[in-house]
Amino acid sequence: MKMTGAELVIRLLERQGIRQIAGIPGGANLPLYDALARRPVIQHILARHEQGAGFIAQGMARTTGQTAVCFATSGPGATNIITAIADAKLDSIPVVSISGQVPQHLIGTDAFQEVDVFGMSLSITKHNYLVKSVEELLDTIPEAFRIAASGRPGPVWIDIPKDVQNASIEFDEWPEIGSATPRIEPESPAIEQAQTMIEAAERPILYLGGGVIHSEACEQVGALAERSNLPTVNTLMAMGALPTDHRLSLGMLGMHAAPYTNLALHECDLLIAVGARFDDRATGKVAEFCPNAKVIHIDIDSSELGKIRQPTLSICADVAATLDQLLPTLPQRARTHWNARIAELKAEHPMNTPGAEDPTRPYGLIAAIARHAGRDAIVATDVGQHQMWTAQAFPFMRPRQWLTSGGLGTMGFGLPAALGAALTDPDETVVCISGDGSFLMNNQEMITAAEEGADLKIVLMNNQTLGLVHQQQTLFYGKRLSASKFKQGPDFCMMAQSMGIAAVDLADEPDIDAALARAFAMKGAVLIHVPICPEQQVLPMVAPGGANHDMIRHPELDSSEKNDAAPAAHRN
Repeated sequence: MKMTGAELVIRLLERQGIRQIAGIPGGANLPLYDALARRPVIQHILARHEQGAGFIAQGMARTTGQTAVCFATSGPGATNIITAIADAKLDSIPVVSISGQVPQHLIGTDAFQEVDVFGMSLSITKHNYLVKSVEELLDTIPEAFRIAASGRPGPVWIDIPKDVQNASIEFDEWPEIGSATPRIEPESPAIEQAQTMIEAAERPILYLGGGVIHSEACEQVGALAERSNLPTVNTLMAMGALPTDHRLSLGMLGMHAAPYTNLALHECDLLIAVGARFDDRATGKVAEFCPNAKVIHIDIDSSELGKIRQPTLSICADVAATLDQLLPTLPQRARTHWNARIAELKAEHPMNTPGAEDPTRPYGLIAAIARHAGRDAIVATDVGQHQMWTAQAFPFMRPRQWLTSGGLGTMGFGLPAALGAALTDPDETVVCISGDGSFLMNNQEMITAAEEGADLKIVLMNNQTLGLVHQQQTLFYGKRLSASKFKQGPDFCMMAQSMGIAAVDLADEPDIDAALARAFAMKGAVLIHVPICPEQQVLPMVAPGGANHDMIRHPELDSSEKNDAAPAAHRN
């Protein structure tokens, strides 16, 4: 077989099962695009910004659990996509980013659109390559997919100089397809010790992280919780690992958790951490996080074991493999007294969701979205107050239903990630919930959504502020509001219409619920604009650096509930 390096890349991607690629062409990767154009196997999604392309790929990977691909050219194309790849690294998302590079003889000369992609991407990828010969591609492409999907998933970057793309190669056999290595099994003594510790505990709590979803272990953690009657908490990345309405679910822990959740953790005597990395937003002040608890930490990444909290027992293995071995060793356990105590904490320290019946207010809006989109809808968010309101209130029922930027907290994530999900799973209802600050970061991908005919509903909460910044300045900086209020905002509905998608402005609707029903019944991409009062806050909240058991809670609501209706100035 004889072909160019660019043709070889496309053929190898086809062999890996890739059928959609998001990206933007430029001078340094035009040979790849020419090869793509000559083989109509892979659909190309032309993003309007390389960061959008990276997040579209993330939406595909997060929804399916399979490695996705994005393309960028050299120089600014590569620097634009870096944020999306760094985001994938922190949230353990398998993405292969392929960038063009200037020809090798120009590397290091400050050539037009040249940057050191290899050096810049070292710290934000699981692995990276600068391909120096066309022959290397035969091994590099499959190896990149193997690395991205094996163990703890993550992004891999392949930088391919233009001369390598144009070079010719002859070969006789295709390389093996790159696939994930076999899962890491736990050692038997560790399973025995874990079983003993769980049985001896009087007040254990099961703590689920994103690794549960990456390992496809949700069925096992549900069985573990039920067999041993373990109250269960989840991180932001593990939403849906256990259904929200499960009798043992305590919901999300940490900075914006229900009061009873963090207080239960403060009382526990054994914390069973499964695929979680003890992130600071989950633990708060580490010294006061589960202060009287022994810790079993199960994680496939050895670098996470003991990094934040020293475990009593660490198990470096695949989560699903570990639970498959642990479950048969555990007898049924009622834990009547501990679960009765949990019920007391729920009664004494409930999660207040003011306005839960009013769709003009955040919690009521989230409830209305769940009714109209369905509890099984894929929900993507940006980062900010809307993200936390959604995490607190949406009834997540299954894994891979929740797409959000956890570790990097990237504004601009939501729309392109939701678009990636909608393109991957066109038969599923997909909702992007965003705030005006975040939405302005990557709103150009509305054009991509319109162009691709994506069925996508965008719910935009507009308070004309950077909401969480405004909230923290109000709570912790003496109400000195510095650069957190927009002096001017666009007409988002006109913006959406100018980009080819429909818009519904709830500020103009006398019957909000009926308007939402109409919007969700529309085919294609629809923007739903929702005015929100800037004074509304996401509570409870743990102060940065504070202990989780010391939360700022909702004040007692007076009869007027402080008139949370959005003022006319915010109904643009």
